[in-house]
Amino acid sequence: MRRILRTWTCLFIGAPLVAVAACSSSVENQTPTGAATVFEGARLITGDGGAPIENSAFIVENGQVTGVGRRGTLSVPPGARRVDLTGKTVMPAMVDLHGHIGFQNVPAGSMSKDMYTRENLIDHLERLAYHGISGVVSIADLMDRSDLRGGRTQWGDVPLRVRNDIIPGAALFRTAGPGIAWPGSGAQGHPSRADVPYPVTTVEEAREAVADYARMKPEFIKIWVDDRDGRAKKLTPPIYRAIIEEAHKNDISVAAHNVTLADAKELVRAGVEGWTHVPVRGGDVVDEELLALVRARVANNNRPTAAGSPPRTPARRGAMWMTTGLRPAWMNSTGGGRPDWLDDPLLNETYPPQHNKEHLADELARLTPAQVEEARRELERDGRNAMRLRAAGIRIVLGTDTGQIRHRIGYFAHLELEALVAIGMTPAEAIAAATRDAADIAQMNTGLVAAGRSADFIVLDANPLEDISNTRRIADVYLRGRPVDRAGLRARWRSSADRR
Repeated sequence: MRRILRTWTCLFIGAPLVAVAACSSSVENQTPTGAATVFEGARLITGDGGAPIENSAFIVENGQVTGVGRRGTLSVPPGARRVDLTGKTVMPAMVDLHGHIGFQNVPAGSMSKDMYTRENLIDHLERLAYHGISGVVSIADLMDRSDLRGGRTQWGDVPLRVRNDIIPGAALFRTAGPGIAWPGSGAQGHPSRADVPYPVTTVEEAREAVADYARMKPEFIKIWVDDRDGRAKKLTPPIYRAIIEEAHKNDISVAAHNVTLADAKELVRAGVEGWTHVPVRGGDVVDEELLALVRARVANNNRPTAAGSPPRTPARRGAMWMTTGLRPAWMNSTGGGRPDWLDDPLLNETYPPQHNKEHLADELARLTPAQVEEARRELERDGRNAMRLRAAGIRIVLGTDTGQIRHRIGYFAHLELEALVAIGMTPAEAIAAATRDAADIAQMNTGLVAAGRSADFIVLDANPLEDISNTRRIADVYLRGRPVDRAGLRARWRSSADRR
């Protein structure tokens, strides 16, 4: 028997006369009290970066892992159901800290604000779950915000409602809100997203934006510090320092998209916690001064060393982190022909094959040898920057930029793992970055197969410690102790694609 728990919470956003009620339900399917399942025989990658447990066993009760060890060593509850996974490999489900989901119409291969509905957002969360992703933090989400001119955008509250839901067979959703950028320099990739962030040009607007933003209680405040190769202006140091100061007063972390070495140094000094790409790229190279700044933050319990920095509070997570975003360079470095992964059945199970041909295969085939070589150099250069910053104390976690037309929801998480291995991480380190470390930063109780964690895991037909691409050889996905109905999802997506 399934029991459904439903709770209601409300968050009111906006000026007193223009309030938007963000009321949401939290829905959770639970296994019957006392029910237990023991999964036996698999090679178990727990997600902690250590050696796997061969011939393992782990117990799941009420959606959580309650015991882990070698087969035959655990005290199994009476009447527990047994699942034999001999010959399989199990790893934790992943967490993606850099999504842009909700806008994409997958069957049509298009994007628009009109697509940003609860139903479409849930469809994207199911696609993530299908690929073994248990949670996502989405950025530049469409939600009502101040226009900084006395009015509001009236874009609704879909992300605020969905983040409170636990949807069977779907990844957990968290939102980083709309973000803040100089007008025109923020979210890119499609016009539907270009005006989503708060547009600020002064310190005063920056402080006003954060005051409004904080009411949404985002996972973090996202800022763009990028002139888009000279096509736009970017947030100036006084503006982004004001944003960071106000965010920290509200006990909210800040994550930055920036490019230059100079901005990276200022952002570290100002106390930014996260980066949604390698903090130094575009031809710049990490230097010893930046590494010293990072090490000083780590030595000082991650507190900024700049004078006048506000005191930290226990609630704000302190670890510095980055999602490298190196998958595009890795992918393009395999171009000029037809990479093997384009024929992966997993890719064509969730996206119409014709769209994969148009958006991926044809574009990769058109790359010239010079473009492929430039992508290879970019991957090597930015990867070296990422690994040096990692050694200094910035954690690498999974983030895919997923959700735009060419960015395959769910599938590209697996290619991002290949990019991490290509820059020098071991498969075990890449898996830990995508599971334990990403879950810790997102503050989700997932990412490890360990007692007390949500029972979110992937059953694989091959060992990713031998070849990281084996994370794509998925037999089953379990979220909160229940199998995801991958066959049912495939049938639904195939039907929706056929109707077009």
